[in-house]
Amino acid sequence: MIKVRAIEEAVKHIHSGSSLMFGGFGGIGNPPTLIKALLNNGVKDLTLIGNDAGFPNVGIGQLITAGRAKKLIASHIGSNPNAGKQMHEGTLEVEFSPQGTLVERIRAGGSGLGGILVDVGIDGLVAENKQKIAVNGKTYLLETPLTAEVAIVFAKKADTYGNLIFDKSARNTNPLVAMAGDITIAEVEEIVPVGELNPEEIITPGAFVDIVVKSEGVNWKWVWE
Repeated sequence: MIKVRAIEEAVKHIHSGSSLMFGGFGGIGNPPTLIKALLNNGVKDLTLIGNDAGFPNVGIGQLITAGRAKKLIASHIGSNPNAGKQMHEGTLEVEFSPQGTLVERIRAGGSGLGGILVDVGIDGLVAENKQKIAVNGKTYLLETPLTAEVAIVFAKKADTYGNLIFDKSARNTNPLVAMAGDITIAEVEEIVPVGELNPEEIITPGAFVDIVVKSEGVNWKWVWE
């Protein structure tokens, strides 16, 4: 089964108002070509779910800077002042989740679990409006799983079935995000025929990936200017 598609066909699955989960950490591991296509096709009112808000002109941060998101679920937004500005102006709803908790919520969503129990923030603002559950005499917060209509991830190499290999730290949250989307789109630097990947190097099995697109890369010099 060949899952390779053109970028233009892939992004048709992402509509205004969609929930969109993304892999990456500070822009590293965000899929640049997919994000560029979303900027160009005008989708808006997105609910974004991922580790952070990126930087103003890097990765997912570009969608936030352009005002395309209505809500962001992330562990922090400090690297993107535009996200903070929009949050204070009331144009961007932000739901904060501690990084470890956020990742576990994504894992729970991709694994079909009903939630996770944590004791982080149990006596603080994090606990507001959350159910508390006692287990063996200790009280925990019930953190709900996270899924999205579409998940977008970035990988170093894929075969045409969607088996993915990641590049060092650019792997970050991508494998978990790939599991948590109703539709998962993988942007990859290199695509090879089925059978050419070393099975021991595959991190995300193709069963979790619906569409594979070829990355156009990113001009990092331009991004940081």
